[in-house]
Amino acid sequence: MRSLITTHFVSLDGVAEAPGGEPGYAHSGWTMDVEPDPAQYARKGQEQEEATAFLMGGRSYDAFAEVWPTMDYFAGWNAMPKYVLSSTVTDPQWYNTSVLSSLDDVRALKETDGGPIFVQGSMLLTQNLLKAGLVDEMRLMVFPVVLGSGRGPFPTDAEDKVRLTLVDSTTYTNGVQYQVLRTQR
Repeated sequence: MRSLITTHFVSLDGVAEAPGGEPGYAHSGWTMDVEPDPAQYARKGQEQEEATAFLMGGRSYDAFAEVWPTMDYFAGWNAMPKYVLSSTVTDPQWYNTSVLSSLDDVRALKETDGGPIFVQGSMLLTQNLLKAGLVDEMRLMVFPVVLGSGRGPFPTDAEDKVRLTLVDSTTYTNGVQYQVLRTQR
Protein backbone atom coordinates (compact mmCIF):
# COMPACT_ATOMS: atom_id res chain seq x y z
CA MET A 1 0.00 0.00 0.00
CA ARG A 2 1.29 3.42 -0.96
CA SER A 3 1.44 6.30 1.49
CA LEU A 4 -0.27 9.60 0.74
CA ILE A 5 1.66 12.63 1.97
CA THR A 6 0.48 16.24 1.84
CA THR A 7 2.93 19.10 1.98
CA HIS A 8 2.15 22.77 2.50
CA PHE A 9 3.60 26.15 3.38
CA VAL A 10 1.34 27.48 6.16
CA SER A 11 1.15 30.54 8.38
CA LEU A 12 0.77 30.22 12.16
CA ASP A 13 -2.98 30.63 11.74
CA GLY A 14 -3.18 27.83 9.17
CA VAL A 15 -3.39 29.84 5.95
CA ALA A 16 -1.74 28.24 2.93
CA GLU A 17 -3.19 30.36 0.13
CA ALA A 18 -0.86 31.97 -2.43
CA PRO A 19 2.47 31.45 -0.65
CA GLY A 20 4.52 32.05 -3.79
CA GLY A 21 2.83 35.13 -5.19
CA GLU A 22 -0.20 33.74 -6.98
CA PRO A 23 -2.53 36.60 -8.01
CA GLY A 24 -5.89 37.39 -6.48
CA TYR A 25 -5.12 37.17 -2.76
CA ALA A 26 -4.46 40.09 -0.41
CA HIS A 27 -1.37 38.46 1.14
CA SER A 28 0.00 36.88 -2.04
CA GLY A 29 3.67 35.91 -1.73
CA TRP A 30 3.66 35.97 2.07
CA THR A 31 6.47 33.38 2.36
CA MET A 32 8.82 35.84 0.67
CA ASP A 33 8.54 38.17 3.68
CA VAL A 34 10.68 35.71 5.68
CA GLU A 35 14.40 35.59 4.89
CA PRO A 36 14.99 32.13 3.40
CA ASP A 37 17.21 29.58 5.11
CA PRO A 38 18.85 27.38 2.46
CA ALA A 39 18.36 24.34 4.72
CA GLN A 40 14.57 24.67 4.61
CA TYR A 41 14.55 24.61 0.82
CA ALA A 42 16.98 21.68 0.80
CA ARG A 43 14.36 19.85 2.89
CA LYS A 44 11.67 20.67 0.32
CA GLY A 45 13.99 19.33 -2.38
CA GLN A 46 14.31 16.06 -0.43
CA GLU A 47 10.52 15.78 -0.42
CA GLN A 48 10.40 16.17 -4.16
CA GLU A 49 13.06 13.51 -4.62
CA GLU A 50 11.07 11.15 -2.39
CA ALA A 51 7.82 11.53 -4.35
CA THR A 52 6.97 8.82 -6.87
CA ALA A 53 3.60 10.26 -7.92
CA PHE A 54 1.88 13.62 -7.67
CA LEU A 55 -1.83 14.07 -6.83
CA MET A 56 -3.58 17.41 -7.23
CA GLY A 57 -6.96 19.05 -7.56
CA GLY A 58 -8.19 20.79 -10.70
CA ARG A 59 -7.10 24.33 -9.78
CA SER A 60 -3.64 23.18 -8.76
CA TYR A 61 -3.38 21.14 -11.96
CA ASP A 62 -4.20 24.25 -14.01
CA ALA A 63 -1.55 26.28 -12.16
CA PHE A 64 1.19 23.62 -12.23
CA ALA A 65 0.57 22.42 -15.80
CA GLU A 66 0.89 25.96 -17.09
CA VAL A 67 4.43 26.52 -15.76
CA TRP A 68 6.06 23.32 -14.49
CA PRO A 69 6.76 21.60 -17.84
CA THR A 70 9.14 24.43 -18.79
CA MET A 71 10.93 24.69 -15.42
CA ASP A 72 14.35 23.28 -14.68
CA TYR A 73 13.59 23.03 -10.95
CA PHE A 74 12.95 19.37 -10.13
CA ALA A 75 12.21 18.22 -13.64
CA GLY A 76 11.36 14.79 -12.19
CA TRP A 77 7.79 15.97 -11.65
CA ASN A 78 7.38 16.18 -15.39
CA ALA A 79 8.24 12.51 -15.84
CA MET A 80 6.53 10.98 -12.81
CA PRO A 81 2.91 9.84 -12.85
CA LYS A 82 0.51 12.65 -12.03
CA TYR A 83 -3.11 12.30 -11.00
CA VAL A 84 -5.72 15.03 -10.92
CA LEU A 85 -8.95 14.57 -8.97
CA SER A 86 -11.30 16.85 -10.82
CA SER A 87 -14.68 17.15 -12.47
CA THR A 88 -13.45 20.00 -14.68
CA VAL A 89 -10.16 18.64 -16.04
CA THR A 90 -11.08 16.07 -18.67
CA ASP A 91 -8.19 16.03 -21.15
CA PRO A 92 -4.94 16.78 -19.28
CA GLN A 93 -2.09 17.85 -21.52
CA TRP A 94 0.71 17.63 -18.96
CA TYR A 95 2.72 14.49 -19.76
CA ASN A 96 1.82 11.34 -17.82
CA THR A 97 -1.31 12.79 -16.14
CA SER A 98 -4.44 10.75 -15.44
CA VAL A 99 -7.81 12.04 -14.24
CA LEU A 100 -9.46 10.52 -11.16
CA SER A 101 -13.15 11.11 -10.59
CA SER A 102 -13.65 10.29 -6.91
CA LEU A 103 -12.06 9.72 -3.52
CA ASP A 104 -12.68 6.01 -4.14
CA ASP A 105 -10.28 6.31 -7.09
CA VAL A 106 -7.69 7.81 -4.73
CA ARG A 107 -8.28 4.96 -2.28
CA ALA A 108 -7.72 2.45 -5.13
CA LEU A 109 -4.55 4.29 -6.20
CA LYS A 110 -3.18 3.95 -2.67
CA GLU A 111 -3.74 0.18 -2.91
CA THR A 112 -1.39 -0.13 -5.91
CA ASP A 113 2.31 -0.94 -5.75
CA GLY A 114 4.74 1.95 -5.67
CA GLY A 115 6.20 4.64 -3.50
CA PRO A 116 4.75 7.75 -1.85
CA ILE A 117 2.07 9.84 -3.51
CA PHE A 118 2.52 13.54 -2.74
CA VAL A 119 -0.08 16.30 -2.66
CA GLN A 120 1.46 19.77 -2.82
CA GLY A 121 -0.93 22.69 -2.52
CA SER A 122 -4.45 21.58 -3.46
CA MET A 123 -6.02 22.77 -0.22
CA LEU A 124 -9.61 21.67 -0.94
CA LEU A 125 -8.32 18.27 -2.03
CA THR A 126 -6.26 17.98 1.16
CA GLN A 127 -9.29 18.87 3.27
CA ASN A 128 -11.37 16.18 1.57
CA LEU A 129 -8.57 13.60 1.81
CA LEU A 130 -8.24 14.30 5.54
CA LYS A 131 -11.99 13.95 6.09
CA ALA A 132 -11.97 10.65 4.16
CA GLY A 133 -9.07 9.28 6.22
CA LEU A 134 -6.80 8.95 3.19
CA VAL A 135 -3.84 11.08 4.39
CA ASP A 136 -1.01 9.18 6.02
CA GLU A 137 1.28 12.12 6.73
CA MET A 138 1.26 15.92 6.62
CA ARG A 139 4.44 17.90 6.14
CA LEU A 140 4.10 21.54 7.05
CA MET A 141 6.58 24.37 6.57
CA VAL A 142 5.15 26.73 9.22
CA PHE A 143 6.09 30.40 8.77
CA PRO A 144 6.15 32.81 11.73
CA VAL A 145 3.42 35.06 10.41
CA VAL A 146 -0.30 35.48 11.12
CA LEU A 147 -2.27 36.40 7.99
CA GLY A 148 -5.76 36.60 9.44
CA SER A 149 -7.53 35.46 6.28
CA GLY A 150 -7.22 32.95 3.49
CA ARG A 151 -7.73 29.30 2.72
CA GLY A 152 -5.83 26.52 4.42
CA PRO A 153 -5.42 22.75 4.12
CA PHE A 154 -7.39 21.89 7.26
CA PRO A 155 -11.07 20.95 7.11
CA THR A 156 -13.43 23.30 8.91
CA ASP A 157 -16.51 21.14 8.47
CA ALA A 158 -15.29 17.66 9.42
CA GLU A 159 -17.66 15.45 11.38
CA ASP A 160 -14.73 13.82 13.18
CA LYS A 161 -11.53 15.39 14.38
CA VAL A 162 -8.31 14.49 12.63
CA ARG A 163 -5.72 13.33 15.15
CA LEU A 164 -2.05 13.76 14.28
CA THR A 165 1.21 12.74 15.93
CA LEU A 166 4.30 14.91 15.52
CA VAL A 167 7.11 12.59 14.39
CA ASP A 168 9.74 15.13 13.31
CA SER A 169 10.32 18.84 13.72
CA THR A 170 13.10 21.19 12.67
CA THR A 171 13.32 24.90 13.40
CA TYR A 172 15.41 26.91 10.94
CA THR A 173 17.45 30.04 11.65
CA ASN A 174 14.63 32.25 10.29
CA GLY A 175 12.02 30.86 12.69
CA VAL A 176 10.31 28.67 10.11
CA GLN A 177 9.43 25.24 11.46
CA TYR A 178 9.23 22.06 9.41
CA GLN A 179 6.79 19.62 10.97
CA VAL A 180 6.07 16.04 9.99
CA LEU A 181 2.78 14.75 11.40
CA ARG A 182 1.32 11.28 10.94
CA THR A 183 -2.39 10.69 11.08
CA GLN A 184 -3.64 8.44 13.85
CA ARG A 185 -5.97 5.67 12.78
